Amino acid sequence: MKLAVVGATGLVGSEILEVLDEHQFPFDELLLVASERSAGKKLSFKGKEYTVIGLSQAVAEKPDIAIFSAGGSTSLEWAPKFAEVGTIVIDNSSAWRMDPSKKLVVPEINGKALRIDDRIIANPNCSTIQMVLALAPLREKYGIKRIVVSTYQSVTGTGKAAVDQMMAERKGEKPDMVYPYKIDLNVLPHIDVFQPNGYTKEEMKMINETKKIFDDPSIQVTATTVRIPVMGGHSESVNVEFKKDFDLGEVRELLSNTPGVVVQDDPANNVYPMPLNAHKRDEVFVGRLRRDESQPNTLNMWIVADNLRKGAATNAVQIASYLVEHSMA
Repeated sequence: MKLAVVGATGLVGSEILEVLDEHQFPFDELLLVASERSAGKKLSFKGKEYTVIGLSQAVAEKPDIAIFSAGGSTSLEWAPKFAEVGTIVIDNSSAWRMDPSKKLVVPEINGKALRIDDRIIANPNCSTIQMVLALAPLREKYGIKRIVVSTYQSVTGTGKAAVDQMMAERKGEKPDMVYPYKIDLNVLPHIDVFQPNGYTKEEMKMINETKKIFDDPSIQVTATTVRIPVMGGHSESVNVEFKKDFDLGEVRELLSNTPGVVVQDDPANNVYPMPLNAHKRDEVFVGRLRRDESQPNTLNMWIVADNLRKGAATNAVQIASYLVEHSMA
């Protein structure tokens, strides 16, 4: 097994390496790959020093699997080149997610859709992953008519430069501006680029990806995505209208029995999910479960996950593990 991590010097790339180690992913040879300007840089992994190589050299090495986290334009250009030499690409960017010829995979939900000839596999948006994982068992039991989601997203979702901006502001320094406004002690209802319909690309990702992962275009989804000055994970307020009525006790039981989901729902003792506790964890945390008393068959829930883990690195490694376990790679 020859494994490549493309974008190894970035925030998600370093997280992928951590997750590979923690999950004891089996490989014989590891290629750490980045842009040509980062080629030659030294990185340590499991006590061994690696020299970062460029994309051209990585293609020539013909890895079995390449986990990409290097941005959409890089993925659009280079993923097909890797695929042409027989590599299976697992891509963290938005480049291939809505391509009808590519699978958009959360292994616990639709891993069974993967086939041996899938050469480019898309990793969903971080905010989408945590929401659909929590909703999947409830959808199976009650059916979903409509989802209203508002997100509270960590600055780590933008990358290291955004973290640097926030920390510099916190120290009273003048930072390089990644966001159009100050982020510390502020809230920005603006993630990614605004579209002609008034929604941002991030909001449209959640809408479109949810329907694709569930393979159900009839689900109505609306989203508002917001950047907040925290690290550790994304939080979501989700209001979901089911086709059938539900029992709250049964909802808690279904979620508690869902792999990768942890229920933290004891408001009397101030137990509920928070980014502070989700940081560096692979699970999706769910709490504040309660009926929407304004209309029937509708549930309110609060969902939190580390966006660099299950929202990116962990999900990608889980896809790779699924491929290996099912002898596809």
